[in-house]
Amino acid sequence: MKNKGILVVSFGTTYRESMEKTIAAVERKIEERYNDYVVKRAFTSSMIIKNIMERGDVISSVTQALRIFLAQGITEVYIQPTHIIAGEEYEKLIKFAMNFRDRFEVLKIGKPLLCTMEDMFLVADIVSEEIKINEDEALVLMGHGTEHPVNTVYAAMDYIFKERGYKNIFMGTVEAYPSLENVAKMVKRGGYKKVVLSPFMLVAGDHATNDMAGDDEESWKKYFESVGMETRIVMKGLGEYKKIQEMYLEHISRYLQI
Repeated sequence: MKNKGILVVSFGTTYRESMEKTIAAVERKIEERYNDYVVKRAFTSSMIIKNIMERGDVISSVTQALRIFLAQGITEVYIQPTHIIAGEEYEKLIKFAMNFRDRFEVLKIGKPLLCTMEDMFLVADIVSEEIKINEDEALVLMGHGTEHPVNTVYAAMDYIFKERGYKNIFMGTVEAYPSLENVAKMVKRGGYKKVVLSPFMLVAGDHATNDMAGDDEESWKKYFESVGMETRIVMKGLGEYKKIQEMYLEHISRYLQI
């Protein structure tokens, strides 16, 4: 019987197709690499968990998943988040997990995608390689954004893109800085008339579908069009890119040492 488990924790999504291409893809890679471990999924968003349960599907919170591990006789637990930054959702994960620190022989928690400067440089290179744009196009990435101090990662990523020579890649956020207006100003200043929009989130879910690419007047797509720019959508979450999936595997070996 397997007595070691890996809990893959994501913010979550109600978009089944995108989840299969992103969260589930990361989980499959982990299962392949660590086939002597029980691999389980958990979400941190209580709203998403509620919505999923209401439609008749099953999903565990971090607390529920750890209780299941206990019931299965798991003694060693390694938690790998798929969150992009170490913000509020990551801190929530740590808080829940620490309630079980004395109930397992081993309980270790890994780091989100962007944790070191090395991570940030690598993601910048992966994105620039994966999303093909023309010289006359500006790639605008939409991150989530947060009031948490770690939100500065987004501005740092914008700087890193420029420093690494990707002068036509811009970073914005839905809920913080840089805002849509900040990014549009920089794109206009660069003289671009064509914009490619893509989510800087693990999953191309609700924010990407509605806030970024929706037909509502307040969407990013409509905003850029309203100021005279052509728009093109790349509807792929970061979790769809194989090299991003591999980064989570690397984080397991780097931070969890398994």
